[in-house]
Amino acid sequence: MDHGLFGPQSVTWRVMGEPVQFVGGFRALLMQGLHPRAMRGLVQNSALLDPDEAWARFWRTTEFVRVRTYGTTAEAGRAGARVRRIHARLTAHDPDTGEDFRLDDPDALRWVHVGEVDSYLTVARRAGVRLSAEDADRFVAEQRRSAALVGLAEDDVPGSVAEMRAYIEARRPGLYLVPEAAHPLLLSLNAPVPARLAALKPAVPLITLLAFATLPRWARRLYRLPATPLEDVWAGVALKALYHGTRVIPEGLRYSPDARRARKLMSAA
Repeated sequence: MDHGLFGPQSVTWRVMGEPVQFVGGFRALLMQGLHPRAMRGLVQNSALLDPDEAWARFWRTTEFVRVRTYGTTAEAGRAGARVRRIHARLTAHDPDTGEDFRLDDPDALRWVHVGEVDSYLTVARRAGVRLSAEDADRFVAEQRRSAALVGLAEDDVPGSVAEMRAYIEARRPGLYLVPEAAHPLLLSLNAPVPARLAALKPAVPLITLLAFATLPRWARRLYRLPATPLEDVWAGVALKALYHGTRVIPEGLRYSPDARRARKLMSAA
């Protein structure tokens, strides 16, 4: 049976199916937002304040993550090809250098990839998902396959937690929130939610606050937000409460259909 890029023996299936990763997804966007070209590419090619467009983009991204995690090899390949085509034909302008650049700029893609991997792993570990140090390294290594889908060479992205931390540390001097971008926290307070999703509106600021609190302190400072141990403690307590709180919900309601299928296959394996 074709289990796609990962499969029942992977750490990826253990990490990605948990509902708490909704926070991980938001954290990944916040990490992305600190790379000037990644953020400018987003701002200049997205109608972020248009509710339908903003949420359509969010669901497209969510669907891409779902397919690359649980889809067959062919489905993941087609999803990756679509993303590469879109990135290849879109451009943005960098006012710092006066250059135009394509959205498949490798440096920006690499940062977005690492921000995702770091976010999903951080949220899982701090929430209480049981992962050893070896499991964490395996997750980072497995996610090289995700990087290949968007056009990066697997060897050009970190393959372990130590490599990932070293890469992030090396990139820090060039990171900042571009002045033309709206602050994500302010944006979340008046989240542009379509009418059909109005029930989600009260939760968006809370999820955003939690995602911010899970960022490293240096990243919170770049967003001009408090960066003390207090936020670290609150984030850890809140993530554990969210993770263990969802575990009282029956699996049939707690997990998505793909995650339920994955769990059955993992149990059988």
